[in-house]
Amino acid sequence: MALATFPSPNSFVLELKEVSFTIRKDGEEVPLVDRVSIRVPRGHFMAIVGPSGCGKTTLLKTIAGLNPESSGGLFWDTRNLSEDGDFSPSEIGYVPQFSIAYDPLTVDESVETATRLRVRCASTEELDHRIDRVLEETGLSPISDRQVKVLSGGQKRRLGLAMELVSDPKLLLCDEVTSGLDPRSEREIVRLLHDLSRKDGRIVLSVTHSLAHLELYDSILVLHEGRLAFHGPPEQLTHYFSVSDTEEVYPRLATQPSERWHISWQKHRESYQKMMDKNRALLISSGDLHLPAAAPPPVALVGGEATPAVEPAADDHLRLPGVFSQFSTLLSRRWRIFFRDRGQVFLQLAIIVCFPILVTIFSDKASLNIRRYSDTHQTDVKAQVLEEQSVRSDQAKVGSAVSGIIMFQVVLLSLMGSNNSAREIAGERPIYEKEKFGGLRPSAYLASKVAFLACLVIGQSLWMAFFVNFFGAFRGDFIQHAGFLLLINASMTAICLAISSLMRTAEQASLLSIYLVGFQLPLSGAVLALPVSVEAFTRPFISAYWAWSGSVESLQTQVRDAVKSVIDTDLSLQNACLYTLGAHIAVALIATWAGVRRPQWD
Repeated sequence: MALATFPSPNSFVLELKEVSFTIRKDGEEVPLVDRVSIRVPRGHFMAIVGPSGCGKTTLLKTIAGLNPESSGGLFWDTRNLSEDGDFSPSEIGYVPQFSIAYDPLTVDESVETATRLRVRCASTEELDHRIDRVLEETGLSPISDRQVKVLSGGQKRRLGLAMELVSDPKLLLCDEVTSGLDPRSEREIVRLLHDLSRKDGRIVLSVTHSLAHLELYDSILVLHEGRLAFHGPPEQLTHYFSVSDTEEVYPRLATQPSERWHISWQKHRESYQKMMDKNRALLISSGDLHLPAAAPPPVALVGGEATPAVEPAADDHLRLPGVFSQFSTLLSRRWRIFFRDRGQVFLQLAIIVCFPILVTIFSDKASLNIRRYSDTHQTDVKAQVLEEQSVRSDQAKVGSAVSGIIMFQVVLLSLMGSNNSAREIAGERPIYEKEKFGGLRPSAYLASKVAFLACLVIGQSLWMAFFVNFFGAFRGDFIQHAGFLLLINASMTAICLAISSLMRTAEQASLLSIYLVGFQLPLSGAVLALPVSVEAFTRPFISAYWAWSGSVESLQTQVRDAVKSVIDTDLSLQNACLYTLGAHIAVALIATWAGVRRPQWD
């Protein structure tokens, strides 16, 4: 039996064949990336440059799979990514221009969280070793205990790289990671990327608007209006464009249409490819570029046919952690961020303390007794009329007060729910999308949000119920009333969480959530009865009505009758209130699930 091996690891490449990405604008197809063909070998460091709006980031996102190519093919080590599946999370790293770390966390905690979310480590020792190695590679070890919010721009870029390197990606994509940096920091980042490309045969593609430090790159790819205008060694850039300085390249591009530059490049590409191959051979022979010799498992030839040999055990450290592991990591991180955000902690404490006090301030009239009709028949008509007036007066006072206090509690808990979750997902959407790209499961993310918010909801609702009951006893079934307070808070929290998951910005989510809470009171019918036609349409969607109505139904008979004597709105049975609020929560969570699954990469 003879053995045949796979191709040498030196042939491991990224290849684009006539790749295009188009969008529809004003009824026409507009190509943002137009027929780009390149071939990038292992251990290669390439810059993607060009004027603003030329399609650099769009090309990078197309390679990453964030933008599905409209035509052409992308290949990774001869694997067709369009047909045979996209990159696995461990194969690729993407460093966006924005920060992908939470300000309250330290550098070490950020890298540790990224590792726990992306890599299944067999032991704590392996986890610590991976974290220490990445911090050392990126030069972050001396500042590992600093919080992200105090880092400089260059240090944040290094942290972004460190969080991607935890899974040892073979393809590292960097989007404008040097923008906004001072010249020294920019050179340090470019040098770091250069060194990373020389390790383990990693391909590093860096989008940059800057034409500084080009000598550190193996090749320069120039885009003009989405078309490939040049791809060759950096020392040939000025020669190709017939300019004396790299700063003159962009003005030179503007002198001709992009299609002419593309046609010109097609004529010269072979000669420049030979130059790059020659430079690569020199790097390998001199030892400046080290490529690992490891190869995939051999294939046995049995009877002239290729048969896979026994597969080796899967690399555990490259496998994604389980759902529960990701869930526990996210939940732990969320509580850590919460307690380090003093403003948020003080706000929650103020809400929990002040809102129940506001309710009790207005609860005096709700505790008054309601006089009953005398058991003896009144022979004096005047006395009978006065008795009826007294009873009705008591009913009006107590009924209005009790109804108002219940609705006040409901509205305040609706505000708590809005504050709990309106910004919860929208406020961290860029980070979540990046982590989802790296292998985070939406189910683990949503479960961590539900678990965190459930703790807030339970604490807020039960404290409101117990505090108000202690200083002014609820005149009915306290357990049922507390249950409805819990349900209105949970319902509004879930609804605002759904809004947060569907909106693109935290400001949009907050504004819509505030409007939603603001309409709860007038549309509930608890203050003024709505027209029957309007009420029939709006009532099923107003959570405040169902919590208020269910709480009123749990009152003592005499108090409930007093409330009904002063309102015009029909009340619903408790079971209907329970089922409706439960349906609100369920539908909101389903909408949230759809929102967290839907890609919203900016």
